[in-house]
Amino acid sequence: MFREAVPGEFWATLACTNLSELNLKGPYFLIQALLPVFAKPASIVLNGSVNAHIGMPNTTIYAATKAGLLSLARTVSGELVARGIRVNAVSPGPISTPLYDKLGFSESELKAVASSIQGQVPAGRFGTPSEVASAVGLFAQLERPADWVRKVLKVPAGELVTGITVGSALRKV
Repeated sequence: MFREAVPGEFWATLACTNLSELNLKGPYFLIQALLPVFAKPASIVLNGSVNAHIGMPNTTIYAATKAGLLSLARTVSGELVARGIRVNAVSPGPISTPLYDKLGFSESELKAVASSIQGQVPAGRFGTPSEVASAVGLFAQLERPADWVRKVLKVPAGELVTGITVGSALRKV
């Protein structure tokens, strides 16, 4: 996904299909299947990506499917709010996970990719899963579902989300 390529050279049809199924169909049909068991009120928080917002080169299909997921969150939110179910999303920047070890890069390529990614992040480092979890937790604990729907919160690396900082960030969204 991060290799030098022009659109169409790197993304095979199968990769497009797999990412669409993972990032769009999967969340949609999971929400649909769980509707009968959701409490009232309930909160759904989908995991987008900063790539849906920034147009990072060589992530064409990934970014497009994550943008679609954010649209799904906003649209489904409007459809479910009358049932007391709010839907929001987070858009994390690059997060330190085992994913990067599974991309098929050699160790030297992996270091170069990591360095390139970190160079594009204001904090100069990968984010952590706990930074994303704090943003998800904020959406999950909100008490007024009708007031907090269709929101997408960007979670840049190095900016641990707290009730105070996220509260002010959400008012600006």
